[in-house]
Amino acid sequence: MNPELTRDEKLWGMLCHFSAFAFFVFPFGNILGPLIIWLIKKDDSQYIDRNGKESLNFQISITIYVIISALLVLILIGFVLLVALLLLDFILVVVASIKANDGIEYKYPMTIQFIK
Repeated sequence: MNPELTRDEKLWGMLCHFSAFAFFVFPFGNILGPLIIWLIKKDDSQYIDRNGKESLNFQISITIYVIISALLVLILIGFVLLVALLLLDFILVVVASIKANDGIEYKYPMTIQFIK
């Protein structure tokens, strides 16, 4: 936990992750939500910047994995992978949001670092 972080930094760090649930509202919301928050708030704090990049990289990675799984539906294995990926995404976003709100930087597994 990082005691010198302000409540606002923790809140915006959490929202960088939590905004990925915009996927339930519109297509690619899981990428656009974190991207918009990161672009607006990245210069306010290094903590927000790092959380935004981590969330964005994970959501881009998950989107790629979901597209590959959707193609694999044609050979039936994709159904299992698709469900597993969506469940994993949901759980990890909740965990990352809670950690960010506590001032802890969370590193997602299986993340390709597109934005450094």
